[in-house]
Amino acid sequence: MNDEVDSGTIRTIADLHLTSHEPLKTMSDGIFGFRLPLPFALNHVNLWLLSGTDGWTLIDTGIDDQPTRDFWSERLEAEIDNRPIERLVATHFHPDHMGLAGWLVEQTGAEFYATRTEWLLARALSHDTSEAFVETGRQFDHRAGLATDLVEARAQRGNLYRTRASAPPSQLLRLQEGDDLVVNGTAWRVLIGRGHAPEMISLYSAERGILIAADQVLQKISPNISVWPAEPYADPLADYIESLKSFRDLPETTLVLPSHGQPFEGLHARIDQLIHHHHERLERAIDAAGRGRTAVDIMPALFDRELDTHQLGFALGEALAHLNHLINLGHLTRNLDGGGVHQYAKA
Repeated sequence: MNDEVDSGTIRTIADLHLTSHEPLKTMSDGIFGFRLPLPFALNHVNLWLLSGTDGWTLIDTGIDDQPTRDFWSERLEAEIDNRPIERLVATHFHPDHMGLAGWLVEQTGAEFYATRTEWLLARALSHDTSEAFVETGRQFDHRAGLATDLVEARAQRGNLYRTRASAPPSQLLRLQEGDDLVVNGTAWRVLIGRGHAPEMISLYSAERGILIAADQVLQKISPNISVWPAEPYADPLADYIESLKSFRDLPETTLVLPSHGQPFEGLHARIDQLIHHHHERLERAIDAAGRGRTAVDIMPALFDRELDTHQLGFALGEALAHLNHLINLGHLTRNLDGGGVHQYAKA
């Protein structure tokens, strides 16, 4: 679930404005951006191209659907200056970022770069057709307090990841925190963000003063920070806030190229806004829990708008991320009632 967060002190760079289906937009010398549509409420993803000596380094892919494959088929033939994509960097495992990586590598012969954790997650999820996967999700939803009809409707969808992402390449060149990815003489330092995904890549060039931020820091919305059925008692919010603070080491004047929204300046102010946003949501969750409420009962206090089926899962996952964090801080308790549903209460 992506909440809009007040960004009044953030300066959007008007001449770098991205819209869907436009040609490559120059972000800086040798750095280009473009936008692909997504069939969700969050209706786009920004991709980046870095110009090398003989070819391109592509950052992220879009989801695996026919319109995106058609887009890439046309661009690979015509638009990218008749130069090959030599390297593909996938920032994290989510379908809009790594969903088409396997296909693109097959088409281009590009080397594939990612962190090991994100690659392994994508490999596992893209191959999982097990009933255990569905049953784990069913138990997760029931314990959160979802109505039986919603639990079953969500179970019937199976593994949605496989409908939006094909298997990534079977081989990768691993990126880790602090590595330098050098493109045409420019060193891009690998920074790792956690919480939104377990080991997400951002790329920072001190020479250019530019951060390719992936979903770590977005212009107007907060990245989704969720608990998922495979790890129901995780605390991704603690991971996110801690890793977000580390990005304050970058200069305030950094130009941020995010995966959603528009390029902007004002990195430190944006980090402060995002942290404040989550602290405010934590206070709401404590108040909503009272003497005993389910995650589904508490969810409307955090997301006071109508949710479609796609958004429901993200909202539930993010509500649980806040609740798990509050349990770890000692502010809430969690107990399983006689019906097998978790009840949360003020400690």
